[in-house]
Parts: sequence; C-alpha cells; structure tokens
Amino acid sequence: MNTKPQRFNVIGQLATLRRYALSLARNPDDAEDLVHDALVKAYERQVTFRSGANIRNWLLSIVHNTHIDRLRQSRSQRRRNDAAADIADEAAAPSQEHSVRLAQVRAAFMELPEEQREALHLVAIEELSYQEAAAVLGIPVGTLMSRISRARAQLRAIEESDPASRRGHLKLIGGKRDDDQ
Repeated sequence: MNTKPQRFNVIGQLATLRRYALSLARNPDDAEDLVHDALVKAYERQVTFRSGANIRNWLLSIVHNTHIDRLRQSRSQRRRNDAAADIADEAAAPSQEHSVRLAQVRAAFMELPEEQREALHLVAIEELSYQEAAAVLGIPVGTLMSRISRARAQLRAIEESDPASRRGHLKLIGGKRDDDQ
C-alpha cells in the first residue's frame, strides 16, 4: 500500500484542460490530441514542477504552449479548423430558442481572435484571476485586461448588430450596456 501523497495528480484537472483545449483548438478531436500532447509533456517534465505550486495553472500553461507549438508547426490544423467551421455552419440549427441562442453566442465567441478568445476563456469560464490567467498565457496583466476588454467589446458589437437576437439576453461579464447607465 502506498501511503505517500501524490503531488503530481493531474486526473482532477482533466475537465479544465479539455475545456481550455476545446476553446483553443475549436475541434473536439484536435482538443483531445492537444490535451494528450500536453499531458505527455507534463509527465516528461514533472521534475520541473515545484512542490506546492498550483498544478492547474502549470498544466494550463503547458496546454497553451503546446497549442502555440502546434500552430507554428502545422498549417494543416488551421485548414481542418476552417473546414470544421464551414461544416458547422451548414448544420441545421436546433428549434429550441435557448439552444439556438447558445449556438449564436458560441459562434460569436469562436469568431473572436485567438488571443482574445483564450484570455476571455481563462477568466470567464475557468474563473482564473487576471494574474493567474496572465501567468498561464505568459503575458503582462495589462495586456490580458486589454485583450479581455476588446473581446467583450466585440461580443457587444455582434450582439447589438444582430436584429434577430434578443437584446439583453447575452450577459457580458464586466461591462455595461449603453441603456444600463
């Protein structure tokens, strides 16, 4: 029986890693590959993990860096992502109003530039603090805040330019609408 505590247990972080990878890769199969590659790197480099450090942030950094490496190495991944987006646009939309609205919000989120999408995902979905998210992305906090601000503004612009959307239905965290002032 092994009574020694496990300091490098990543099983509890899989859901977070998968969500973040899906936000980056935009394709479930590519996201799973990204998580797999990142976990292989994490296990190969587990001796560099400092005891007592935040394993979630360390693993999210590895996922982020693995994604950047993949973008630099493979243009075919970008073509697969574009092809997947084209196929998704041709699919029939669900008839339920909330499902349709969620699909619209998801599509708007996925249309954000990658830098803005990854910053907004870490703060709004993974609930990392600005400091933690900036550390994961390897950028200054001010740059992170700027990216999040631009992402929110772009989502607001999409929301306000779509006459079919229900105005006020999309809650944008951390911002005010013109009619709320």
